[in-house]
Amino acid sequence: MKVPPQIVFHGLERSDALETAVRDKIAHLEHLSSDIMSCRVVIDLEQKHKHQGHPFGVRIDLTLPGRELVVDRVQHEDVYVALRDAFDAMKRRLQDAVHQRRGDEKQHARELHGEVVRLDAEGGSGFIRTPDGEEYYFSRDNVAGGHFDRVDVGTAVQFVVEPAGEGLQAKRVSLGRHHTP
Repeated sequence: MKVPPQIVFHGLERSDALETAVRDKIAHLEHLSSDIMSCRVVIDLEQKHKHQGHPFGVRIDLTLPGRELVVDRVQHEDVYVALRDAFDAMKRRLQDAVHQRRGDEKQHARELHGEVVRLDAEGGSGFIRTPDGEEYYFSRDNVAGGHFDRVDVGTAVQFVVEPAGEGLQAKRVSLGRHHTP
């Protein structure tokens, strides 16, 4: 980390044990991403109604190159639980940021449009042809909503392509006129 972590206590006395717990959790975040530039943790003893107790609030500001991640006001009556929950939330945000930066985000399958060109109603399968001439096998189980009985030759469909045992196959086949790009 380029800037030493800041740990701020509001409304409560500084505690070596609590500060050590925070530093351990920051170190864990640094294992997830080595390019953390700064981290500021604020632990606040909230002033609530006297019959509701005094929950602790935790805020974490973490800076990465070109990005700031914030977890704000995670509250609990046990300061260590509030701390754990806040750092768990920050860990998820940091992991998402790291995956996004690496390009590891889940890519959703591109939907294709086509028309049913061959159908074996008894066997529960058929073939779809796309406008570029490619054909894809589909089965009864691949038709969304269990509407295989509504499929006929010439039916317009929308689907995604996924690898199958013997090549590519149409999955999540939905019926009807769909907008073609």
